[in-house]
Amino acid sequence: MKLVTYRDGVAGEGRLGVVQDGLVIDVEYLGEAVGTALPADMLTLIDLGPDALRAIKQALSDTADARPAGIAVPEENVRLLAPIPRPRKNIFGIGLNYVEHVAESAKSLDTSKDLPKEPVVFSKPPTSVIATGEPIQHNASMTQMLDWEVELAVIIGKRATRISKDDAMSHVFGYSVINDVSARDNRRAGQWIFSKGQDSYCPFGPAIVTAEDIADPHDLTLWLKKNGEEKQRSNTKHLLFDIPTLIADISSGITLEPGDIIATGTPAGVGAGRDPQEWMWPGDVIECGVDGIGVLRNPVVKIGD
Repeated sequence: MKLVTYRDGVAGEGRLGVVQDGLVIDVEYLGEAVGTALPADMLTLIDLGPDALRAIKQALSDTADARPAGIAVPEENVRLLAPIPRPRKNIFGIGLNYVEHVAESAKSLDTSKDLPKEPVVFSKPPTSVIATGEPIQHNASMTQMLDWEVELAVIIGKRATRISKDDAMSHVFGYSVINDVSARDNRRAGQWIFSKGQDSYCPFGPAIVTAEDIADPHDLTLWLKKNGEEKQRSNTKHLLFDIPTLIADISSGITLEPGDIIATGTPAGVGAGRDPQEWMWPGDVIECGVDGIGVLRNPVVKIGD
């Protein structure tokens, strides 16, 4: 299933929807139509686990021929929010997780030219999350080196503490897209959170596709365009540390909980690695896509003096 958090109109809380045939079907209202209690938001759905997904599928099947008015809205008539508008904790970011990106970072960002021997983990706070269509903030007093990074996001569905690689994929709820926006001139003594965690530095969405509907998360094309010009294109088969390795590594010391998000790293083609270097500026439009999931599209806007 392709799941979204949406708003129908200008006000109100985001609601959980399923995208199907160009329509956004409201999950809670769908449940009411068949006499089944179904969740109204993404985090509650993830908490409820596989039984809730099966109940949604059954309700979709039961109403396939006729649905009451008001349950489904054309996709173009809703505003999509981030799939999890306010994550419960920081997003886990993974640095230097594609071989070619390790090489370009060593040339331009003073990182090691050697491949990491274990995942490089950092984080982005919940306040950095924005939805498709919302602006990436460019504050010239803070940065002159605002960069892009398209990434596959993994959403955790089941609590994971000291999980083995063999068991790791059973803890995945689904997948999405993240742009790991980075102010390259805001790294502080090797610490990345201020560079990567400022407000609006985590465009996320437009949807979460459940794990069962992604045949192989290690064979997905991902790409990024700036003003229509392609800057990044690769495939998740080139991940240095695959998804089971990342889950096992993080959960070895930090418990992963339902709704937690792992941004799995970016391939080569970031602005810092180009010759000459390129950055995002007010007026730019950045599009990020992952096959089978969707496209994030965010304008860059000026804030501050």
